Amino acid sequence: MPVEPRVVPKPPSAGTSEEELAALAAGGDGAAFEALMRRHNRLLFRTARSILKDDAAAEDAVQEAYLRAWRALGEFRAQSKVSTWLVRIVANEALGRLRRRGAEVIPLEAAMTASDPDTQEALTEAPDRGPEQIAMRAQVRRLLEAHIDLLPEIYRTIFMLRAVEELSVEEVAQVLDIPEATVRTRFFRARGLLREGLAQQVDVGLDDVFAFDGARCDRIVANVLAQAKAEGLSEPA
Repeated sequence: MPVEPRVVPKPPSAGTSEEELAALAAGGDGAAFEALMRRHNRLLFRTARSILKDDAAAEDAVQEAYLRAWRALGEFRAQSKVSTWLVRIVANEALGRLRRRGAEVIPLEAAMTASDPDTQEALTEAPDRGPEQIAMRAQVRRLLEAHIDLLPEIYRTIFMLRAVEELSVEEVAQVLDIPEATVRTRFFRARGLLREGLAQQVDVGLDDVFAFDGARCDRIVANVLAQAKAEGLSEPA
């Protein structure tokens, strides 16, 4: 009997929706999942970085989160946006890594009822670079990154998602599973803490904070696709 030619699916276009990409990836379409990763790499990296405060650890967490997401795509029911679902997975992965290495983890749902003197002192101390150097955009970016790292965890992640990634209050509340009012309160407090140490510089250079370069993006995508192929998550090209 003649063998029917194998139908090769067309690669997803830039206009393919998140939901369509997720459905294709659930069926083993590696190109669809690659497109999802490239759309959300920076968002997920910045989320993990805000929790782990380390570039390499954040990169590892993002890769593992993507694999977890790919394995679970068949259970995704679009009750939330794909991006929100992915951020929640990477946040849980990053928090789990903190717990495994014995770091003190403050639950995201816990309210900070009292000011920590050590944190207040750290936030108001001058960073290593002198004030004369902050005129340059790159130096302001490093200054912001240093002070964002000093924020307590319950404020730091909310600030990254709201101010840097510009997620809505509703989206952040869904990701972190906390009330919208709590998101607003903690975001306001985070900005206040940063302003105390940055002297009104908090709104300068936010787009460049924890820059996500092309090499890191390509590395994460390649590593996830290789592991997915080894696990049989993607069909042969």
